[in-house]
Amino acid sequence: MLKAMLLKEIILLSRDKQALAALFIMPAIFILLMSLALKDTFSPERVLLTYALVDQDNSAPSRMIRETLQHSKVMAERPVTITSAAQQEELLNGSYHFVLTINEGLARSLASRQELPSALLQVAAAADLKAEMLTLLQAELAKAVLQLRLTLLQTELTALLPEMAHQLTDIDFDGQDLINISFNRMAAEQRPTSTQQSVPSWIIFGMFFVIIPMSTIFINERRQNTLMRMSAMNISIPALFAGKIAPYLVINQLQVWLMIGVGIFVVPLAGGEALTLGHSLIALFMVSLGLSLAAIGTSVLIAVLAGTVEQATTIGGIINILLGAIGGIMVPKFYMPPAMQDLAAISPMSWGLEGFLDIFVRGLGVEAVLTETLALTGFGLGLLMLAGLIFRAQRGRTA
Repeated sequence: MLKAMLLKEIILLSRDKQALAALFIMPAIFILLMSLALKDTFSPERVLLTYALVDQDNSAPSRMIRETLQHSKVMAERPVTITSAAQQEELLNGSYHFVLTINEGLARSLASRQELPSALLQVAAAADLKAEMLTLLQAELAKAVLQLRLTLLQTELTALLPEMAHQLTDIDFDGQDLINISFNRMAAEQRPTSTQQSVPSWIIFGMFFVIIPMSTIFINERRQNTLMRMSAMNISIPALFAGKIAPYLVINQLQVWLMIGVGIFVVPLAGGEALTLGHSLIALFMVSLGLSLAAIGTSVLIAVLAGTVEQATTIGGIINILLGAIGGIMVPKFYMPPAMQDLAAISPMSWGLEGFLDIFVRGLGVEAVLTETLALTGFGLGLLMLAGLIFRAQRGRTA
């Protein structure tokens, strides 16, 4: 009997080609687009700030500051001639993060060996410039001024103490020769990529969209009294649910591995970074199975409660979007403020995402993902039990 129920469900699924296409094509497109969109987020060469510079001093020291800033890896100057306050305001309302003005008197102040007045360097920042970006800007400007002062000091010392002046030349302001950066459980040349973030996120989002075919089939069978006839054949609710759950478990696993294939083979063809699998396929299977149960449990509960296919797909879509927004699927959690990161803990999508990140990014194994797997499994089984109780009550009322 169970074999016949599985065969029936597979036949019905095969007829709903649009829903099946959405389960596989939608997450694949999102993976490709988001991997490319966030590609520069993890790049050490990423430019964080764009600016315009107004040099009112027009001296050798001011030109040295400009050249130093042009070598910055996090800031990029976009040359433009600013002729009015209105034009400056327009730039800051557009794509420029700040306008740096070197006021007249910089060279004179340095030549007199006086303390550099803060008024000689003036920054007009965009109103939406983040606090951490402002801190980064101040550090880059301080580094440029310090390098200028050491260069001038070196020039003065060359005639008196040439050896000491030569030592000043070797000072590394970027710290690249002093600091070696490596990432946890990664090889020396490896670093996190946007693909490692986007593939898990959109796998999870796609898995939860099984509500579309599952609710359609379930509600249509209820309308056609197919479920009533099956109940009359003494098929228990657990057996009835098992016949519906098993095909979607297989579909979810196909989603996982096909989307992983997109991350490994398709994303690099479009110019993105290839996905790395991590070190534990068992852990990957555990998390994907727990996620599948959570997604199917949510779908079955919605299908049991909804009266029509339209209601089920609308409610399911809203729930998926809310869980994804809260759980770090649409916006990575490291971009969220602390309060939102704490709120993410209530979303099962967040549990699954952390499990996948443990595998793909952190290189961890079974022990690391055990908590997330148990939480997802318990969540899914709990929803299935609740759906079974509601379905039993509904069947009792119609008997």
